[in-house]
Amino acid sequence: MRLSVVVPVFNEQDVLPLFADRLRPVLDSLGGSYEVLAVDDGSSDATPAVLELMRRQWPQLRVVRLRRNSGHQNALTAGLHRARGQYVVSIDVDLQDPPEVIAEMLRLAESSGLDVVHGVRADRRTDSPFKRWTAGAYYRLVRRVAGAAVPANAGDFRLLSRTAVDALTGLPEHRPVYRLLVPWLGLPSGEVTYTRERRAAGRSKYPIAKMVRLAVDSITGFSAAPLRFATWLGCAGIVLCLLLAAGVLAAHLWGNVVPGWTSLFVAMVFLGALQLLCLGLLGEYVARIFTGLQGRPDYVVVFDSATVDQGARVAVRS
Repeated sequence: MRLSVVVPVFNEQDVLPLFADRLRPVLDSLGGSYEVLAVDDGSSDATPAVLELMRRQWPQLRVVRLRRNSGHQNALTAGLHRARGQYVVSIDVDLQDPPEVIAEMLRLAESSGLDVVHGVRADRRTDSPFKRWTAGAYYRLVRRVAGAAVPANAGDFRLLSRTAVDALTGLPEHRPVYRLLVPWLGLPSGEVTYTRERRAAGRSKYPIAKMVRLAVDSITGFSAAPLRFATWLGCAGIVLCLLLAAGVLAAHLWGNVVPGWTSLFVAMVFLGALQLLCLGLLGEYVARIFTGLQGRPDYVVVFDSATVDQGARVAVRS
C-alpha cells in the first residue's frame, strides 16, 4: 500500500462530511492504493454513526474506535501502529490544514528521498491573536528546550516514511509529543508551507487546559531543565536569605532595629512558595516514573473496521 492517512477524531460530527469531500478527491487523484484511518477518540456525539455511514460509501476508509477519550497524541499513536502504507500522513479533521497539501508532501518525499515532510504554517492570520501568541511562545520554549531542529509553526500535519513510522512506534513513550519526537529521530526531512485556514465547522477541541498540558509534556518529556531550574532557584533563594540575614545583623549592630513582622512574613512566604514550586517540578517527573511503572496502555481499541472487513471476506470464501 502506498499511502495511509491517520485522522484523529473527537466529537466532529459536523465537519466529517466536509473533510471527506475534500480529502477523497485528493487521494483518488494520486494513483496507487491508499487507506484512511479515522481514529475515533471516544466521541460522545454522533461521530461514530457518521463514520460508519462514510465507511459504507468509501471503501478505503477504516475506522478505529477507542473505548474512551485518550487524547490527541494517543489517538495518533493508535493510528500509527495500525497504518500499513509505505508513507503515512497525519492530519486533523477540522480542515485548518488543507488536504490538498498531501500531494505536494508525497511528491517531495519521493523525489528527494525524505523520511519526514513537515507541514509548516506560513500564514496563521485565521487564528485568534491569543492563539498566535500562545503558539509562538510554545514554539520558542520547545526550541530552546528540545533544540533548534524543531520546525517553528509545525504541528501534527506531516508525512512519515515507513522507516520513520517504525522508529516512532518502537519508542517506549507513554506521553508522546510527536512534534518533538519526529525531529529528535534525526531522519532526512523537508518542509512544505501552507496557509492555515479557518475551522470548517464545530468548535476547537484544544482548549487552554490541553495546550498547557501539551507544553508540560513537551518540557518534562524532553529535558531535565526544570529540575535544574529548581536547583538554581533553590540556590538563589538561599543566597537571598543570607543577604537578608546579613542586613538584619547589620541593622542590629547599628541599633537600627524596627519591631515588626513584615520582613519575616515576606521571607516565610517566599521560601514556602519556593519549596512548593520545587516540589511541583519534582512531582511532574515522579508522575512520569509512576505512569511508566504501571504499564497501563495509553489507549484501548474496541473496534477496528479492518478486522470486521477481513472476517467478512473469510466468511464469504468459506
